[in-house]
Amino acid sequence: MVRAAAIGVTLFLAACASGPRIVPEAERPTPAERPIPVAPRPIQPGLPQDVQRHRIALLVPLSGPNAGVGRSLQNATQLAVLDTKSDALRITTYDTAAPGGAAAAAAQAISDGNRLILGPLLAEEAREVAPIARRARVPVLSFSNDAGVAGNGTYILGYVPAQSIERVVNYAKRSGITEFAGLIPSGLYGERASTAFLRSVEEAGGKVNALETYDGRPGSLATAIAKIGRSPFQAILVAGSADGAVGAAPLIRRQASGKAARLLGTELWNTDSAIGGKTALSGAWFASVPDNYYRQYATKYRARFGAAPYRLSTLGYDAVLLTVRIAREWRPGSEFPAARLTEREGFAGLDGAFRLGRDGVAERALEVQEIRGGTTATVSPAPPNFNGN
Repeated sequence: MVRAAAIGVTLFLAACASGPRIVPEAERPTPAERPIPVAPRPIQPGLPQDVQRHRIALLVPLSGPNAGVGRSLQNATQLAVLDTKSDALRITTYDTAAPGGAAAAAAQAISDGNRLILGPLLAEEAREVAPIARRARVPVLSFSNDAGVAGNGTYILGYVPAQSIERVVNYAKRSGITEFAGLIPSGLYGERASTAFLRSVEEAGGKVNALETYDGRPGSLATAIAKIGRSPFQAILVAGSADGAVGAAPLIRRQASGKAARLLGTELWNTDSAIGGKTALSGAWFASVPDNYYRQYATKYRARFGAAPYRLSTLGYDAVLLTVRIAREWRPGSEFPAARLTEREGFAGLDGAFRLGRDGVAERALEVQEIRGGTTATVSPAPPNFNGN
């Protein structure tokens, strides 16, 4: 046995010897038998090629102050892919808060072969991305609500304030309200809300008797409300956040016209999950996307990711639904068929029916909700589709 072991060790050492083994002439292969050398495949930069699936880029912040929103949008797109059981899409996420910002993220996404961009989140980021994507003929579906960045291949999916203001004003007018007042925050959002409010009231056949702006300076809000109180009004649009409206409500009620006036809000109110419990706003109306499907989505999201989603994360989910629908007639590797985005019948999603106009702005079917009894109730349902026009 010892001898056998010694032979084994000898064979092991021989196998490890560094010197080459001399192959006898008779054992050498003929030229015909020798294997043809194959050059190694070159290492390609970027992501692996995936010719069977559509390459989609998701541009969202994964770091910085808006990382929570970005992660929620990313999770929503993953959930949409799972729910649709689609294996036709490959979605790659790029961090718009990384060095180089949204422009660098877009350039990398296009270099990697993506044919459609979902995002970015902010209007200023969309402005950076737009020219880069346009040169590459890659459409952009931004989550911004700033209509000023839409057009020329950039589409915005965000909830545009002008639409929610028009919807709630029309409902108020049909409910017998003819005299309006407006309390508008300063800044770009306020400027656009003010323009939309004046136009909507005029088109509805009503009258704006007072319109004041306010800012963050101490006393600014109270001063604006005091000025509004000099004029009669049946309803007042508070075009700011829900928390801002809570602060304004008791001041409005102290005014003679404000005691019985109906408070009106914008789509911003629906981003507050606790809006129904804000008793200071009891009886107020605001227009926003329907919440029917959102509640089911939020439950499923929580179960999968262990946290509540941001309200606007549904934009990511619905962007995937839109893409899956169009992907049925989109050949992988070819340009995205952007003409399909503006089909008049529109699309259906968690946030109800929507369609993209030739101006690149998403038109949405909105409902009007009333805050009452610690919750919200739908007082004017959203139309299910755009078949009527």
